[in-house]
Amino acid sequence: MNTLARHRRLTRIWASDPGWRGWFTTVNHTDLGRMFLVTAFFFFAVGGVLAMLIRAQLATANSAFVGAETYSQLFTMHGTIMMFLFAIPAFEGLAVYLLPKLLGTRDLAFPRLTAYGYWCYAFGGTMMLVSLLFGIAPKGGWFMYPPLSGAIYSPGINTDFWLIGITFVEISAIAAAVEFSVSILRYRAPGMSLDRMPIFAWYALVTSLMILTGFPPLILGSILLELERAFGMPFFQVALGGDALLWQHLFWLFGHPEVYIIFLPAAGIVSTVLPVMARTTLLGYGWVVAAAVALAFLSFGLWVHHMFTTGIPHMGLAFFSAASTLVAVPTAVQIFAWIGTLWKGSPQLRLPMLHILGFFATFVMGGLTGVMVAVVPFDWQAHDTAFITAHLHYVLFGGFVFPVLAGIYYWLPHFSGRRRFFKLGEAAFALIFLGFHGTFLAMHWVGLLGQRRRIETYDPETGWSAINLVSTISGFVMAIGLALVLIDVVLHTMISARTARNPWKAGTLEWAMLLPAPAYNFASLPRVTDRDPLAFDPALPLRLARGEGHLGTPAQDRRETLTVDTSSGRPDYMVIFPPNTALPVLMAAVTGLFFLSLLLKTYWITPLALAGVAALACRWVWGLGARADAGPQDAGHGLALPLAGETDRAPGWWGSVFLLTANATLFGSLLFGYAFLWTVAPGWPPPAWLPAAPAELAVGAGGAVAGAAGLRLAVRGNRRGRPVPGLLLAAAGALALLGALVSFLGRIPDPAGHAYDATLTMMGSYALFHAALLALMTGFLLLRVRGGYTSPARRAEFPIVRLWADYAALVAAATLGLAHLPGLIA
Repeated sequence: MNTLARHRRLTRIWASDPGWRGWFTTVNHTDLGRMFLVTAFFFFAVGGVLAMLIRAQLATANSAFVGAETYSQLFTMHGTIMMFLFAIPAFEGLAVYLLPKLLGTRDLAFPRLTAYGYWCYAFGGTMMLVSLLFGIAPKGGWFMYPPLSGAIYSPGINTDFWLIGITFVEISAIAAAVEFSVSILRYRAPGMSLDRMPIFAWYALVTSLMILTGFPPLILGSILLELERAFGMPFFQVALGGDALLWQHLFWLFGHPEVYIIFLPAAGIVSTVLPVMARTTLLGYGWVVAAAVALAFLSFGLWVHHMFTTGIPHMGLAFFSAASTLVAVPTAVQIFAWIGTLWKGSPQLRLPMLHILGFFATFVMGGLTGVMVAVVPFDWQAHDTAFITAHLHYVLFGGFVFPVLAGIYYWLPHFSGRRRFFKLGEAAFALIFLGFHGTFLAMHWVGLLGQRRRIETYDPETGWSAINLVSTISGFVMAIGLALVLIDVVLHTMISARTARNPWKAGTLEWAMLLPAPAYNFASLPRVTDRDPLAFDPALPLRLARGEGHLGTPAQDRRETLTVDTSSGRPDYMVIFPPNTALPVLMAAVTGLFFLSLLLKTYWITPLALAGVAALACRWVWGLGARADAGPQDAGHGLALPLAGETDRAPGWWGSVFLLTANATLFGSLLFGYAFLWTVAPGWPPPAWLPAAPAELAVGAGGAVAGAAGLRLAVRGNRRGRPVPGLLLAAAGALALLGALVSFLGRIPDPAGHAYDATLTMMGSYALFHAALLALMTGFLLLRVRGGYTSPARRAEFPIVRLWADYAALVAAATLGLAHLPGLIA
């Protein structure tokens, strides 16, 4: 097959549907990455407009530009949009677009999951914007501290928009994190071992694992606060055994890692682009990877430094202050590695390099003020002043937006296949850099003079007027610069001339393909023997186009790619991706209906939406696999590999491992809340513990054991062609577990009467959900067996369900054990 015929055939196989229908049915990562990025920058523009309205209000003393309530909605939505609807989705979009290209594969691990995550993000973000347009946006700050965000002090639907909308949006983040983790570890070019991975992939992997362990505490906190608002369950009410500080702990368990979740992808961009601009390789690759991993670990030990003024014990103050200072070490390792890279190379002052230099200056200044606020006496003075707001923007804008702009200009030829013609970018950078520093240096100053955060007005006698006016004017200068970037990008896509295949002379694989990127990425998959494949083999793009790599000629017009061993990069098995489908957008719409029913208090719709999600999920997976054994498949160069469905560790197993990591973090956060209230909250222990019920405990324990043991028997039985007895035992165990948990929940006297009862209700409901999920999965697997979709060779589904059975058993055992323990002791 010649090169042109190969290109046409692969395009026909991998391309999205033509016309408007393609927007709703595409599962191609290139198209979805672009959709993510365009949507994220739309929200960035909205958040920027809100920021300008805030600055207009604060430009003069006693301003009447907006009222107090509108101002509260403005700063709440500005922070919410920038943190949840721009920063994380922008990383998701860039990673969705780039990772398969950097890793030398054709798509991400779960293309339909990528599409589902995008539509959850788009629908959830739209929900938030609707609240803003109708004047019912949340107004309690992007942190939503109780009791001010509770039903008493914040009646109405405003706060519910935040709690429910953000939870909906975070489905996208969790889906992306699972997707990236599996893709980076398994979906790489043959020969690409861990030490040959592109540095951006390392940063994306660390960030994804942080999302899986950092977002669940906030999801849990949002659920608990919404339950308190909707049903009176008193998790945060002191008079009924709750404690408002529980929210702060759950929020900042997410909130401080969130800063590094935003910074690390940006650092990945810097580590990728900077060596190319310096015409060399990254200095200290291993040290940079180690620093990123260390930063991820340390970031989870810093959350209390946001709570220095809440009256925590002095020992805690000392510990978290020291930890907050220590985090500067891995950050400094990365910065010195970048400086060393510049030193050993020959830097070119191209436009991406200007933004990287802007990042250096801004982020280092933000890091220095970060060390200042890590010192407890200074934090007591500066807490909740404009100084903290300025520090936050130096870290997040300097640490994220400047690198993202560098990445946009670096990869813009890849997106468009064109080179720049107009030179608006340099003028835009000057306006952004000068406007940013003028805005937030002034805010540092006025904060040290005592201006509080989140105030909508101030008196002329304070002496803050001139400084605020300078800050506002600088803010509008920065906004003009960002608008110029948008104009520059639009002109680039419309007018510029075609670019060369690798305009930057980079060494990474994304430049080894046609520009703009074809739907299939690579005409054949490369075999990697170096960290910079294009620098090692400049002729690689031509050889791949001729089909000299793996899977160069699709045998059956199907979407094929390879997976590799996690560590060595040795080819492992072949994966067949599903075609274009509308299932992800339908699933997201029904998921949105579930959240909308909670928001509008139309609870009769909620179980219908849940049933719809379950039905679509079954439809989602029913078509996977085949009814006949396929055997080894030809992957080119004499390599024969099994299909994923004929292995024990299929992509679904890996995806379940990472999804259960997030799931277990949420349950661990719930147990943390139980222990925190038991230890700290007034009114514990409650007047009466829930009485122990030995029979209930025995039935629950027996069901948990039967569920886990049944799946193990099914795995072994399937090897002999007899999986049904084990599955029937597992189904019986799931039903027994359901019965025990329903009995347990029925004995809780009043979930709205005390935080103890509310917490037990939450734990029992969580365990009940997973027992029901186990019953559904076991029944579904029985139908798959009866339908001929499994065999001793086609065995991949059994280990997946076994994982979930083990988790459901552990959750039920922990829940019933903790609930019965006080009663048994009494």
